[in-house]
This record gives sequence, structure tokens and C-alpha cells, in this order.
Amino acid sequence: MPVPFETLIPYGIIIAMFGVTGAGLSKIKHMQNGGKRARRSIDQWDRQMMERDRRLTGMLRGQTDSPIAPDGFELSNAWKTEKRIA
Repeated sequence: MPVPFETLIPYGIIIAMFGVTGAGLSKIKHMQNGGKRARRSIDQWDRQMMERDRRLTGMLRGQTDSPIAPDGFELSNAWKTEKRIA
């Protein structure tokens, strides 16, 4: 006995929604990374360099080839300094 095609419509809608959601999340992650592929297995060194790049360029994954740091970069240090007792 054949199955009426109307019973398969909900399954088609569910599969289509999973596809749309997956594509949307992939696109959002792609846009958040500045148009680059998503990073995986990020260790402490990578986090440190990504934070440095964010302070230099304003984007987490942005990079610059300028040998001179922009104005104010010396004040945007991630390390907090303490005032030494003279």
C-alpha cells in the first residue's frame, strides 16, 4: 500500500529548516571571523595573538603588515601595570 505524499510534507519541512538553520549559523560564524574560516582547537598562544590582532586592527581575526603600531596601542596593553613604590 503506497504512502500518501501529504504525510511526507512535515518531514520535508523539518529537513529544510535544519538546512536553513545550518547555513545561517555557518554564514554568521563566517561573518564574525572577518570572512575567514572558523578556528578550531585554539590554544593559549592563538588566543593571545588574536587578542593582539584585535587591539591592532579592531577585528579579532584581522591582521596588519604595518611595522609601526597605531597611535594609542601602547596604552591598550592587556596587562595591567602597577605603580612601583619609589
